[in-house]
Amino acid sequence: MRPRVLLICGSLNQTTMMHQIGLELADCDCWYTSYYCDGLLDWLNRRGMLEFTVAGRKGPLQALTREYLRSHHCPVDDRGALNHYDLIVTCSDLVVQRNVRGRPLVLVQEGMTDPEDWMYHLVRMLRLPRWLASTSMTGLSLAYRRFCVASEGYRDHFVSKGVPEDRIVVTGIPNFDNCASYRVNDFPHRGYVLVATSDARETFKWDARRRFFARVEAIAGGRPLMFKLHPNENMARATAEIEGRFPEATVFTSGNTNHMIANCDVLITQYSTVVYTGLALGKPCFSYFATDQLKQLVPLQNGGTSGRRIAAVCRQVLRSDTSSPAPLELQWATA
Repeated sequence: MRPRVLLICGSLNQTTMMHQIGLELADCDCWYTSYYCDGLLDWLNRRGMLEFTVAGRKGPLQALTREYLRSHHCPVDDRGALNHYDLIVTCSDLVVQRNVRGRPLVLVQEGMTDPEDWMYHLVRMLRLPRWLASTSMTGLSLAYRRFCVASEGYRDHFVSKGVPEDRIVVTGIPNFDNCASYRVNDFPHRGYVLVATSDARETFKWDARRRFFARVEAIAGGRPLMFKLHPNENMARATAEIEGRFPEATVFTSGNTNHMIANCDVLITQYSTVVYTGLALGKPCFSYFATDQLKQLVPLQNGGTSGRRIAAVCRQVLRSDTSSPAPLELQWATA
């Protein structure tokens, strides 16, 4: 029988990553699901309190995922309830869902991780649920057999946080491994400063937007400005703020961000992974992170073969007799 693989999606970026991996697993029976949770998080979700996250059933992020899966005719198994699976592939281990615990699991890095702030250290010290510290806790479940990461720099980063090196495979990550291809596009504008904003406020993080706008103005130096809003942002609020400060700027609420980056002169971001596209294309980049540090973390540019490399890791795990993580690790993983 063909192995059954469940690919757990999330944001549109995560979903397209999962799809690229699934396409490389043509010898497997692949199914897809939107991101889901259980326990307290599911209780909150059913009451509409997680709509700003990838788990929100009626939120904008899941709507984009469902439309993508529908339009690409991907087999959907909501919450992985229909089948027994030989392998789970996911872009996030902040939640390890009950029905996948103990099964062979491959974790794929989705992109940039949040900085290790006070909440990260509090969660680690008190062993609180990882999702409280968001993506700064990526990889620390240890519930997976293999963790596919973007670059050697990220391998060192995750090892420094306690991830066993023998579980990490440097594969590159889909969507960020062939940035040169974005130079061929039909985006009609050139010669501008692009500002890619983040959904910090929508995810209850601090966002000093007035200060950010002041920095944008200083960097732009009078050059034409274009803003690309994060799909999870409050579009009406963000657009009004931008138009009030930069009335001549163009604001995009949708569109191909990578093509916009390929045609820009300068890229300004907050916490967005798209800064790696700018760096890979040699653009002057500004973000809330130190540029020298980001250059060490830029995903491998392997000509778009990351999906194939991750699929090879998946097959290795399917063939492997590697035992499950130790009970203590699994208990920490599912807290």
